Amino acid sequence: MKAIIKRILFIVLAIYVIYTFISQQKLLNTYAKEGQEYSNQIEKANEVQSELTETLQSLNSTDYIEGIARDKLDMYLPNERVYIDMSK
Repeated sequence: MKAIIKRILFIVLAIYVIYTFISQQKLLNTYAKEGQEYSNQIEKANEVQSELTETLQSLNSTDYIEGIARDKLDMYLPNERVYIDMSK
């Protein structure tokens, strides 16, 4: 009788250990997928940030600012001669 009880307890314990292992493995797989998704989001955000940084640097360049000031605001440097084509 004791041998049967020991075998039943051993089988129940083995089933519990296997069930726990499988459920933890599923949970780890879920976390791995989430981690990969977050890594992809971080990579995309870094790409957007680098593009925005490049755009900001190009907007801050002196040549660009001078071009906008000349073309759209009709501003010129001091003591600069400006010739206007009256035929246009």
